[in-house]
Amino acid sequence: MRILITGGAGFIGFHVASGLLSQGNEVSLIDNFNDFYDPAIKRANVRDLTDAGLGRVFEMDILDVPGLRSAFHQVQPQAVVHLAAWAGVRPSIQMPELYANVNVTGTVNLLEQARETHVESFIFGSSSSVYGGSTKVPFSEDDPVERPISPYAATKRAGELLCHTYAHNFAQHITCLRFFTVYGPRQRPEMAIHKFTRLMMEGKEIPVFGDGHSQRDYTYIDDIVDGVLAALRVNAEFEILNLGESRTITLIELLALMEKALDRKAITRFYPEQPGDMPITYADITRSRRILGYDPKSPIEEGIRQFAAWFLKRYC
Repeated sequence: MRILITGGAGFIGFHVASGLLSQGNEVSLIDNFNDFYDPAIKRANVRDLTDAGLGRVFEMDILDVPGLRSAFHQVQPQAVVHLAAWAGVRPSIQMPELYANVNVTGTVNLLEQARETHVESFIFGSSSSVYGGSTKVPFSEDDPVERPISPYAATKRAGELLCHTYAHNFAQHITCLRFFTVYGPRQRPEMAIHKFTRLMMEGKEIPVFGDGHSQRDYTYIDDIVDGVLAALRVNAEFEILNLGESRTITLIELLALMEKALDRKAITRFYPEQPGDMPITYADITRSRRILGYDPKSPIEEGIRQFAAWFLKRYC
């Protein structure tokens, strides 16, 4: 297939592109290489993808409608994997207008181009953050999600609603995948596991917001890639599906696993809880198992070992 990935130079985008290239697909990507984190990291990802057979790379913003139109007409994609977004719960509270513009308007722009060029399959990268402060666990796709607690979460829910609107009105095949705390090699440097690893190796304090008992459903990147590839194969008319490991651990338990994997002691300092942070994320993956055959194979213990090995090889 000819596949166009937005945000393809980022963490998840790199791994999805690698998986698609390994299957013999023609893969092109769109990325604006912004400075949310060091653009050199993303450019290094693209160099590695190019060595693996990557096609065109379009350096542009998804708000650039003429640029998007040109990219779509050049590639003529059969499928789009839309991962481009301003990410992060906490930054979205300081920059809600930016998040709304890129994550909502940008998604509309891509849906429009997909409609105009008759794209057969559209995958939207959503987030577990849409579940807000829900304490009903595990989170099921049928749960109400109309009370997000951060602008980032609100933009992801808006994206899902827009996807449903396009699927309904234009018979586009669209699958929204709610990712649960994705980690693994090449993870963005500001994300918890990468940040904590760096601080531990430098002997610096790790900031812990709250009492350390918040719980997350950490999902290894290989399992996310399997879910995305399965969604492309199934090509449902419209679905919203959770992709998680379907298991939670506390932040304190995570740090203990990291101490073991790195053979270093975590130095922690506790701070008040941050606005927008969810007390727990926990995926019910019953529907994903049934529809996609999704079957996560990387428990957190093994995933942390893999991440630690990658970090030590790359940075130490």
